[in-house]
Amino acid sequence: MRIALGSDHAGYKLKEEIGEMLRSEHREFKDFGAYSDACVDYPDAAHEVARGIVSGEFDCGILVCGTGVGMSMAANKVPGIRAALCSNEYSARLSREHNDANVLTLGGRTIGPELAKEIVRIWLEAKFDPQSRHRRRVAKLERKMSGGQG
Repeated sequence: MRIALGSDHAGYKLKEEIGEMLRSEHREFKDFGAYSDACVDYPDAAHEVARGIVSGEFDCGILVCGTGVGMSMAANKVPGIRAALCSNEYSARLSREHNDANVLTLGGRTIGPELAKEIVRIWLEAKFDPQSRHRRRVAKLERKMSGGQG
């Protein structure tokens, strides 16, 4: 699994901790920045990560800003992205199993690093069942996002 990782300045510290965890677990990822806590705009990181996913270069993404809300909103503007803001393990698992989320967003100022790393682990391990009843709902979401009827 190829992971795109990004943050703004408010999520920089937590992104670095997540990157260390991914590295220690020998997971393949690319860091799209921020590379310090100097002020940067969250839509830029969200767009870069989202583009990498829809192009097929990456399988999924993890984005971190202060609350996770801005990253979620920005990433979800990109057709084909299903970003989920998760602050607990249950939401993380179901965002994959039920909603086929391909981007996880986290709040660097709202959750601690240990909880964030556990959320990431659960999210990465959870799988969408394409034969489930949720497939129809995700298909409708995709059609509506692309301007189709649904």
